[in-house]
Amino acid sequence: MLVYQDLISGDELLSDSFPYKEIQNGMLWEVEGKWVVQGSVDVDIGANPSAEGGDEDEGVDDQAVKVVDIVDTFRLQEQPPFDKKQFVTYMKRYIKLLTPKLEGEKQEEFKKNIEGATKFLLSKLSDLQFFVGESMHDDGTMVFAYYKEGATDPTFLYFGYGLKEVKC
Repeated sequence: MLVYQDLISGDELLSDSFPYKEIQNGMLWEVEGKWVVQGSVDVDIGANPSAEGGDEDEGVDDQAVKVVDIVDTFRLQEQPPFDKKQFVTYMKRYIKLLTPKLEGEKQEEFKKNIEGATKFLLSKLSDLQFFVGESMHDDGTMVFAYYKEGATDPTFLYFGYGLKEVKC
């Protein structure tokens, strides 16, 4: 299994269990998330409520919860939305922190293509949800989610160059 870690924070943000498609010259990885239901497990403990004078509905009210698989699996933490100025500030800081961590050719490609990816994200800014890894590292790689036209499940966007592949 392959896990993709944030080059800056070290947080695990994705794995090969979730296939991705490269967009924006490989700058962004597009990953389809899914809403899944968790909880609501009926556990039979062998007790006989009617023999013990109990009601059939007695017990723990175990509510099912809907979560997005990627958010739940990697314990992503949702952040408040950014306005244009905050987003541009984040991107400048992120580029400054990430560039020295990239090697030679990768660094040049990143510098050449990051502006296009930033403009793409800016065009969707009002539709984006913002997530960071479990450590909630402010400067780490941000994960973005949005809903495509007519979709009921979110699509996630990752900075491909901000991730390091680790074998588990």
